[in-house]
Amino acid sequence: MMQNKHLRFLPAARHWQGLLLPVGILALCQGISFLSPGDSQTLAAPHAIISALSKAVTDGTLLQATVATLAATLIGLGLGALLGTISGMLLGLSSVLQHLCHFSIEVLRPVPPIALIPIFMLAMGFGYPMEVATVAFAAFWPMLIMTLAAVRNIERNLLEVAQVLQLSPAARISKIMLPAAAPRIFVAFRLAAGIALMVAVTTEITINPQGLGYHIMQAQQSMRPDLMLALLIWIGALGWSINTLLVSTQRRLFPAFNGRP
Repeated sequence: MMQNKHLRFLPAARHWQGLLLPVGILALCQGISFLSPGDSQTLAAPHAIISALSKAVTDGTLLQATVATLAATLIGLGLGALLGTISGMLLGLSSVLQHLCHFSIEVLRPVPPIALIPIFMLAMGFGYPMEVATVAFAAFWPMLIMTLAAVRNIERNLLEVAQVLQLSPAARISKIMLPAAAPRIFVAFRLAAGIALMVAVTTEITINPQGLGYHIMQAQQSMRPDLMLALLIWIGALGWSINTLLVSTQRRLFPAFNGRP
């Protein structure tokens, strides 16, 4: 019994080992701040960062900014993921359509989402629609490319069964392609989720006066490196939480796919 408890403890211990490096860096930075207590316009001691983060939580500004950023992230991610998955499935169904769209995909895919902000601003103005459109464009491409790759990797036997049964394109997607490609599509969704959060924050820093990115710019203009770093740490923790939730969901939905990326 004691041996079984010890074996169960080992995976948890390995999980928490990842905290050793960041905790060590924080302790080192805190020690350096005590040795050189002068003010800095670019850096802040860990205790000052924690204090700024605590104050932002207490006065409600952090929660409000987080909700604004997550709303744009999730809506844009949902739209981009839906359109990317459907497009990848359709291209996987038709080699002719795939050849017709190949050049357009390869030309548009490298375009940075931030480069489209001026166009989206002309069409939609400031606010959520512009930010959501930018996030959706960024999330669309990983979903399209990885869905298409997942469809290509479907076993030929399954596709031959669909042909023998004379299934319609919609039936092929819902009964054959989607179940077979779902694990890899979910991995694409995890990748798109991280990209969506990065693009949302970048859009807010660049032009959209709301959310966590906008508050980072306000902290920079107010010469508050403690608040800037606190917000950056919060965004990192937010991204880690989203990915952890998605990984947990993936393990429950696709247990046979565990251990793969």
